[in-house]
Amino acid sequence: MKIGVIGANGKAGQLVVKEALNRGHEVIGFVRDSSKVSESIEVKEIDVFHLSGDDVKDFDVVVSAYGAFDTELFVRAGDAFIKAFSETDTPLIIIGGAGSLYVDKEKGLRLLDTPDFPEAYKPIAKGAGLMLEKLLETTSLTWTYMSPAAFFDAEGKRTGTYTKGKDQLILNQAGESYISYADFAIAVLDEVEQPQHRNERFTVVGNSSV
Repeated sequence: MKIGVIGANGKAGQLVVKEALNRGHEVIGFVRDSSKVSESIEVKEIDVFHLSGDDVKDFDVVVSAYGAFDTELFVRAGDAFIKAFSETDTPLIIIGGAGSLYVDKEKGLRLLDTPDFPEAYKPIAKGAGLMLEKLLETTSLTWTYMSPAAFFDAEGKRTGTYTKGKDQLILNQAGESYISYADFAIAVLDEVEQPQHRNERFTVVGNSSV
């Protein structure tokens, strides 16, 4: 498959690229600065806010690992994604956040609205949540939104296993909301190769962090 990765030089993006290459896929990275890409892949220098349908039309799927600690930037990126992918049949998979996951059965309380949610992460959580809300309101593109666990560990081990959920925060057998970036990348590529969650959000949790 020909896979585009937006934010291929970020922590999550790099592991998605690595996982895709290990599975034999052709990968092209979308980045603002090509000098920061670690893997030997073809890259396109592009501003995500100016993404167009022409940029993504020749891919089997595009994965977005875009991230910003700013609510407005996330909203702008979401608008740009909707506009660009509405012009093509290329599916979009977005690596989103855990903040918009519900922590109660009634789906009335989101993780980001709980008292212990870190203030420093609220802007990115709000922005990622607003992006999801806009996707849920549109019917003009094919998308999937993936929420990691609350503890999204960049240094965690690759175990090769994970458990899926939908809109609610889920825990592993150790009672943790945890997943490593490496295991999350596995979940991303599994969805790339065998789509199960078109036009919806799902979440994944990994093994114990110990």
